[in-house]
Amino acid sequence: MSGDFLSKLHAMSFDTVMSGKTILIWFRNDLRIHDNEMLIKAIAKSENVLPVYCFDPRYFGKTSYETQKSGYLRTQFLLQSIAALKSDLQRLGGDLLIQMGKPEDVLPALCRRYKVSEVYHHREVAEEETSISGMVETMLWKDKINLKHFIGHTLFHKEDLPFPIKNIPNTFVAFKRKIDRESIVRYPFKAPEKLEVPHDVDWGTLPVHEELGVQRSGTVEETGLVGGEREGVKALMQLILSETSKEPAPDPILSPWLSLGCLSPRMVYWTVKDKLSVRSNLAVRIVTELLWRDYNRFMLKKHGSPLLNDEIKLTSAERSRFNKWREGNTGELLVDVCIRELNETGHVNDRCELFLSSCMMNKMKLKWPVEYAYFEEKAIGFAPALAWGRRAMAQGIFSFGKRADQNFDDIMHDPQIKRRLEILEAG
Repeated sequence: MSGDFLSKLHAMSFDTVMSGKTILIWFRNDLRIHDNEMLIKAIAKSENVLPVYCFDPRYFGKTSYETQKSGYLRTQFLLQSIAALKSDLQRLGGDLLIQMGKPEDVLPALCRRYKVSEVYHHREVAEEETSISGMVETMLWKDKINLKHFIGHTLFHKEDLPFPIKNIPNTFVAFKRKIDRESIVRYPFKAPEKLEVPHDVDWGTLPVHEELGVQRSGTVEETGLVGGEREGVKALMQLILSETSKEPAPDPILSPWLSLGCLSPRMVYWTVKDKLSVRSNLAVRIVTELLWRDYNRFMLKKHGSPLLNDEIKLTSAERSRFNKWREGNTGELLVDVCIRELNETGHVNDRCELFLSSCMMNKMKLKWPVEYAYFEEKAIGFAPALAWGRRAMAQGIFSFGKRADQNFDDIMHDPQIKRRLEILEAG
């Protein structure tokens, strides 16, 4: 079903212009072929494209808080997503070149080897990602090669916003109200039907966890959340089908696929609009999540990201509290259940994340960088802009608007959390 659906998306497309040149496509958090402007334009404006993914060592290994930059489950979801992209590109007659190393070292060398004329990538907003982009751009320009930026992570293109980013309202409700009245969501780009790649390329193989320095720790459960574009589309369609069943609608778990770009926000939006009543509870929840992700990303762009990188040194007492937190042994039942769920499955819903974030800072008295490091390791749907947004809200930089206090009943009746509470009570 998902493959047929992708091929029927409303689309913008380009006439192919064979220019004789090769364009390198640098994949990062955009691991899909549907609604991928840089892929479509690269195919249209070149004779060959060279799709590349770099396993950057800065995103793996240990932090100063003794957490992993990307934990076992998060890395597993990433590897699945890259394997799926590689397979999808092979079906189109191409492939994905797997490289180990820093992009600013790897990409210029590839450009020289394959006589690349230009490099395409999607623009990021968080400081670490934009810093890496800047280093790549500097190194490429030494060889007079341009790094072309595309926008592909948001539901709304920044040019379609009813205000410049510097004037975005400081409450989400005001942002949503104005967006709903004055902006439109562009149609997604059509997935390409074929692509041409250079000859004699050693495409490489996916690394395993150990090669990336990622160790398995503690208990890991099978959650049914599998990385990749087709798996993301399947999850979306299952959500939509659930709306017509007699069972209560599940939480719309789409964040892991959205964070890695396996799903395009625009594709999700137009699918929901096509398949569901716009007033249905599920449609409202999904679209609100997409808008919330946009809002955090735009606000990060507006305010900058120093909040993400103020590393601190923990006292012995703070490290002890953090270790209890990481193990789910704080003595707070609901906190411990949520932590163990995240540790063992890589996912809790957004209400649990906000609850944990609040408890970590207010009850455990652990400072922001520690919370960021914990979620960066454990959450398969981790996104820097959303993590930044939690702290920005805590510091009063922006707010949701009309927002009730945290409802613990909502968390305790979440199916994942409820199951763990029942196990503990039975034991």
